[in-house]
Amino acid sequence: MTKTLTGGCQCGRVRYAVTIENDDAYLCHCRMCQRATGGFAAAFVNVPLTGLTWQGEADWYQSSPIAHRPFCSACGTPLGFAFLDGAQAIDITVGSFDDPSAFVPTQHSGAESMHEAWLDTAGLPRQTSADLESVVSRWKAVGMEVPE
Repeated sequence: MTKTLTGGCQCGRVRYAVTIENDDAYLCHCRMCQRATGGFAAAFVNVPLTGLTWQGEADWYQSSPIAHRPFCSACGTPLGFAFLDGAQAIDITVGSFDDPSAFVPTQHSGAESMHEAWLDTAGLPRQTSADLESVVSRWKAVGMEVPE
């Protein structure tokens, strides 16, 4: 089931379209991905380079001697990960897709740095942004509703 999905950075300067073969995604827990995204893990979809089209060119930084990462220098959104050695695939961050809901995690990578306490959070209390007065009042102060 081949389909084309779109995504991009938070400010909209960098956009992409990518053709995917399935809905598989993975979590990388390595310390480099933790630092690059500021999260306990990075959620990625691995796609062939031939299926990726940048619509608004990404900026790149070399994050290690073996890899570089696309991002938006205007808003800071991390957009992916790619090896420098000519690999024919790239990892795109799940959160940068316009609709990330279709993806399903199928594996953990970089498990040596995994933070187990952050994996099963199903029992924690949940609040929507629209339920947090501290968020709602700030959006209202600028004349807007809380975005989804």
